Amino acid sequence: MYLDLVVLLIIILLVVFFFKRFSSFVYMIVSLDILYKLLHFLKDNLHIDELSTLIDKYIPKSVVDMITNYVGEEGIFYQLLIWFMFFMYLICLFYIIRILVKRKY
Repeated sequence: MYLDLVVLLIIILLVVFFFKRFSSFVYMIVSLDILYKLLHFLKDNLHIDELSTLIDKYIPKSVVDMITNYVGEEGIFYQLLIWFMFFMYLICLFYIIRILVKRKY
């Protein structure tokens, strides 16, 4: 039941321990969210029963979906976490654009 949350916390701890940079944390959160969405895309389009069962059982649709599962969809804590994810995406977008601009000039 809490496997997805435990995996997320272990990944966060490893990234913070080894990389110690905020940008690494941002990339990790956004990359994990993209991975979750890609796996669900495969589940929806490959139509393999075993894969669908495995993904449905152990992998959330996104980090926001994981937040919704554990916190619910109402309350201040939910709103704070959702806005936190929004700002993680904005920061990641800023980092990506900054890298592209540096390569251009």
